[in-house]
Amino acid sequence: MLPPLRIVRHGLRRITEAFAAELAGPGRATPAWSELEWRLATAVAVVHGVSPLLCHCCAWKHESWRRFLESQRDHVELRHRRIAALLQRIDAGARAAGLAVVPLKGSALHALGIYTPGERPMADIDLLVREDDAAAAIELLLQLGYVESFAQWKHRVFKPATGQPYAGLGEHRDTPVNIELHTRIQERLPVSAVDITARICPREPRPGLNDYPSNGALMSHLLLHAAGNMCGRSLRLLHLHDIARLAMRLSASDWEVLWADAGAPPWWALPPLRLAARHYPEAIPAAVLARLARTCPLLLRSVSRRQSLTQVSCSELWLHAFAGIEWSRSLGEAGRYLRNRVRPPDDARKERADMARTQLWLQGQGWVTAPHRRRVLTWLTRPVPRMDMLYAVRAALEPLAPETSKKLTLVVSR
Repeated sequence: MLPPLRIVRHGLRRITEAFAAELAGPGRATPAWSELEWRLATAVAVVHGVSPLLCHCCAWKHESWRRFLESQRDHVELRHRRIAALLQRIDAGARAAGLAVVPLKGSALHALGIYTPGERPMADIDLLVREDDAAAAIELLLQLGYVESFAQWKHRVFKPATGQPYAGLGEHRDTPVNIELHTRIQERLPVSAVDITARICPREPRPGLNDYPSNGALMSHLLLHAAGNMCGRSLRLLHLHDIARLAMRLSASDWEVLWADAGAPPWWALPPLRLAARHYPEAIPAAVLARLARTCPLLLRSVSRRQSLTQVSCSELWLHAFAGIEWSRSLGEAGRYLRNRVRPPDDARKERADMARTQLWLQGQGWVTAPHRRRVLTWLTRPVPRMDMLYAVRAALEPLAPETSKKLTLVVSR
């Protein structure tokens, strides 16, 4: 039994913005939330990937909330040990095969010491190899006991041959560690791809695990990844925290990496940096924001000035039929976006089918497999909740007995 979705939506928005404020500046008083809202808080913390971070910095006094955070921190730390051991095996195998591999995003942030074990969850391991080395990399993953799960335009996903995903809420130490294999670093914003592979590849690759060429290259990747998620309304608070923590270490020359390709100005970096600066103003140089604003398209520049974290994340409970259209850089690109929404290309249909088959939170959901025309008509006639957030909300409320859930709904309704 779920409370009315309008109540859930209001609670998600309120909690998301409270988490963003607390993570950026810890020390606020314990919120006067209802029991329902504390349950929703566990869903928001999990979806935004900040449970262990809040455990370290947030002193809010609520017994079940503290137990949840401490449990998540322990599971993340144990899972980190498994991921670190797996990276060591990948390193050894890559050295033996003469294969250069770059561990991406979370793995790189941990390697720099920006996070300690147990602070930052990692859903999977992202690896970058050269296109010519893809076959050798796949062979290595097969030798490590992995099988290919599915392929998308951005990457190929491999999962352990044995093991099942954890069906509960949040991180679990026994959840299988998937591996995403990339040969390009790119995002569609919203239909044209922005590719920064050249600045991510090591200048002098060596067999085994390689670092990013610089902290500026890592920042470029974090910002492009965040931009792609903002465009798809799937940004996480963890993404902003990653950007802020790394930004504190950047020199002026590191920021210059954003402009490494003179023919392709980094217009896409402004929205995520603006949002990060809103919550972490001391981390983002004003001069960088001003320089980026000069290259960002007018509509996106205007929209990003007032967007909140909730609006560009799954904390915004309702799906938006034309989410991300403001990222279009021309009328022609906006037209292509609209055509793709009305009649998805074959690769988009395949990607949706692969997600419905492999993602636990989508399985058994009629909306996901409904004909596209029916989904479009539904978008245009009534609010449709996001399946990913709804899955987390249901999991968060599951421990409640139906009678208790009903009582909590009545309390919040008043």
